[in-house]
Amino acid sequence: MLYRRFGRTELQMPVFSCGGMRYQFKWQDVANSEIPADSQANLEATISQALSVGINHIETARGYGTSEMQLGRILPQFPREKLIVQTKVCPVADAQEFRQKFEQSLANLQLDYVDLLGLHGINHGESLDYSMRPGGCLEIAQQLQAEGKVRFIGFSTHGSQDVIIQAINTNQFDYVNLHWYYINQWNWEAIKAANRHDMGVFIISPSDKGGRLYNPPQKLVNLCAPLSPMVFNDLFCLSHEQVHTLSVGAAKPGDFDEHLKSLEYLDQAQEILPPILQNLEQEAIAILGEDWVKTWDTNLPTLEETPGQVNIRVILWLLNLAMAYDLVDYAKARYNLLGNGGHWFPGNKADRLDELDLQPILTHSPHAEKIPHLLAKAHEMLAGDEIKRLSQS
Repeated sequence: MLYRRFGRTELQMPVFSCGGMRYQFKWQDVANSEIPADSQANLEATISQALSVGINHIETARGYGTSEMQLGRILPQFPREKLIVQTKVCPVADAQEFRQKFEQSLANLQLDYVDLLGLHGINHGESLDYSMRPGGCLEIAQQLQAEGKVRFIGFSTHGSQDVIIQAINTNQFDYVNLHWYYINQWNWEAIKAANRHDMGVFIISPSDKGGRLYNPPQKLVNLCAPLSPMVFNDLFCLSHEQVHTLSVGAAKPGDFDEHLKSLEYLDQAQEILPPILQNLEQEAIAILGEDWVKTWDTNLPTLEETPGQVNIRVILWLLNLAMAYDLVDYAKARYNLLGNGGHWFPGNKADRLDELDLQPILTHSPHAEKIPHLLAKAHEMLAGDEIKRLSQS
């Protein structure tokens, strides 16, 4: 395993982390006695496999249902100093509720402390305020740190880059969990800001949210050859030294295998990646046109100023991916979360275009005339049954 310094924490972080949101029994809390033996055996085999290949960062959250409780049955069996354990708790208006939820996490994990506590979901102004205001959740996290129950404090985010950078620039956090991978590079400036503050950088869900790469379309397989799409994406992320670790949302022990293949290519990344990157760009240009590929998101309106809160940027992005790379299933899954994702995936579908006048807010876009037509096309191609976030299921 390869390890990187995780910012000012000085932790030696494996470049792959064992994310804990896919091997648990349920997304809701249940009594310990209700957890099936086969579910627990699978989780324990997954953790054992992670540790056997050097992945000693185990990441979970209070919002991941039975994940913490199930981890609490196995983590105390290993030397504590060999583990890097992270849990996350959502910031809320009542900071004492935040403390209570953390104490529940610690009891579930059956540990005396966690190495990393993330404020889970600083996605918008309200959650940032809950975190940063006097007497807020960050202050509670710092108290827990002083009590020896937390070593380092960070935050996770699905928010806009503006919110992420605002949180980073408080210089109150040791690390950040955020989205960034080949198909979604919007948060690069946030990663650079985190580096300036010497924060650890953890990439959330590069394989699932990065395109469902565990089940890629054949077209993407062909474009990424000789690598698999998953190995290509891992290599793309890790070839940037500003990135320290990628989450592997393992559901079973074998889920690490494909990721580990990328380590053998890392020293050759500068030779291997450019032809694949060129293939991907050329295919997008061939399908979508060069002008669109290079300028499609120029001067798009913000979500807040868009009538009906249609998430124009995300919808056009999903349409691009579906058309250029056949990522249709991925695009459908994300599109149908709109309107139901809260501040984790904000905005609405393009299902009311006949009721909305978008032209006034598109005047600065070079594609003002065709964007409404493309939004309608996206809805026609991608609309289906509403989808809930995993934690709501």
